[in-house]
Amino acid sequence: MTALIVLVAAAFYIVSYFTYGKSLERNVVKADGSTPTPAVRLRDNIDYMPANKFVLFGHHFASIAGAGPIVGPAIAVVWGWLPALLWVWFGNLFIGSIHDYLSLMASVRYDGKSIQYVSGKLMGASSKYIFEVYVYFAMMLVIAAFMGVFGKLASKSPEILTASVLFMVAALIEGQLLYKTKLPFWLSSVIGVTLTILSIVVGFVWPFIKVPNIITLYRLQFIYIIFAASLPVWWLLQPRDYLNSYILWGGVAIASIAAIFAFRGFSWPAFTSFSAKVISGQPSPFWPTVPLVIACGALSGFHSIVGSGTTSKQLDSELSGLFVGYGAMFMEGMLATIVITSIGAFGFVVFQGVADKIATAGFDLGKMASDSVYLGQVGAAVINSKDIGIGGPLGIFTKSFGQMLNVIGVPVKLGMTLGGLWASAFILTTLDTANRLARYAFQELVEPIKKVSKPLHAFLADRWVASTLAAGIGFFLIVKGGNAYNALWAGFAGANQLLASIAMLTAATWAKNVQKASAGTLAAVLIPAFFLWITVFAALIWFLFKVVPAVAPALRVILGGFVIIMLVLDIWLVFNFFVNYNKGQKVSAEKA
Repeated sequence: MTALIVLVAAAFYIVSYFTYGKSLERNVVKADGSTPTPAVRLRDNIDYMPANKFVLFGHHFASIAGAGPIVGPAIAVVWGWLPALLWVWFGNLFIGSIHDYLSLMASVRYDGKSIQYVSGKLMGASSKYIFEVYVYFAMMLVIAAFMGVFGKLASKSPEILTASVLFMVAALIEGQLLYKTKLPFWLSSVIGVTLTILSIVVGFVWPFIKVPNIITLYRLQFIYIIFAASLPVWWLLQPRDYLNSYILWGGVAIASIAAIFAFRGFSWPAFTSFSAKVISGQPSPFWPTVPLVIACGALSGFHSIVGSGTTSKQLDSELSGLFVGYGAMFMEGMLATIVITSIGAFGFVVFQGVADKIATAGFDLGKMASDSVYLGQVGAAVINSKDIGIGGPLGIFTKSFGQMLNVIGVPVKLGMTLGGLWASAFILTTLDTANRLARYAFQELVEPIKKVSKPLHAFLADRWVASTLAAGIGFFLIVKGGNAYNALWAGFAGANQLLASIAMLTAATWAKNVQKASAGTLAAVLIPAFFLWITVFAALIWFLFKVVPAVAPALRVILGGFVIIMLVLDIWLVFNFFVNYNKGQKVSAEKA
């Protein structure tokens, strides 16, 4: 079964890329390699800077992925591996890939401006500011959620923390090699990859950086993302994400080989129950709540913010857009597939390794193996229990991943460490990218202040001030709501997926009124967008009344307030879409 799933997924993604993807490139985007991109025309070597498409693929993938395609599917298997897998595959094809590619290319046609800016141009000026506020709130939840993921992982693993810190040093060196020396690209790459491997080896053999206090790790992340979001992209963002791509390719390759050679059936049930207890211990109906769990693995509004926030400012050619934007979404789906496959085949092996603790905690391992409905009711509690010590969604993945790699001779502990490093590298990337994007959003929000007071605007729009503010709010949320991590994750995912539906509606308006796409092509964007909007809106209403009341009082008002504000803004944006979609306005792309 492991071999079959991985091979079918690979074929599914390759065929879809060269058929559906190429059709979008030709018939909707009408990509032109002779048209200079914003990265070329507006180059400032801070935010705008053309990058080799393989370097940019690394940045884009690492930024959009984070822990999303690992954590989400690892939680969703409590419904069973089959519904999780189907949501990943079909979400990728019919929503995620279209959303990512069109958001990126619409931004490229508007001087690399954000999808919020494009929305304002296409759906009225108010849409830009509504969208901007929405994005800013969403980025706060992203920062809080991913601070929590890395904190839980690194506080318990000095190997992962040591390797992560050393990897940052390697990335800083790689940035100097790529942009400040005359070394050939291939030689700089070889040196960077060698330093990356050394970081992993030293982290595993000599884990000398230990920070068991999770609050201290939150503080360190707070400081780190301020600097990472404020420094020019070539210092850390581009080179770190480029080197991350090698971790990605290596991880996918070795995991795929292990899955094929494992040739193992799934001990995890294909389906447990429709309303398994997945989110914060509440019975969670698969529809509509699955988007609150599997975010980045299948589709994600955050991708449109990354694509139009940082990636569009670094795209060297319009013809690189499909590889970077569309291809990275498929690669993320492949990663999510591997997560589901490893847990499906080896999740119960992990459970058997802590059988005594499971029994002591009051759960029946034998019944979990024989009664899928019972597994759906207690599976999440077992995975997240501190007393059992599996380590939550990342823990069940890394331990299952270690077991799968053991099939090809990799020691279990080393396999677990590699899985953890794989996840942590992307988590940190998403953290600092989210903070940079929050900084962009805030700078656009305060733009009107310039007419009233230029000094005040200059202070608020300063990249260090804007970065510190965003990081501070995210830090506050995770510190005050650390015990409600599952709720924060679902809140982030809900905001994320509503954002995806709005970004797709913006892309559909661009495709119709600017690109003059056919009715059939527009339907391929609009139908998934409205299906997603209805699904996530219903899920967030459920979340507001079922999950928010159960979280800590300090977080309840803030999280509930965030959700209510986002729902109101979302309705406003959809109203603007309907008002402007059929106007047929002749909005010209800003290519000059």
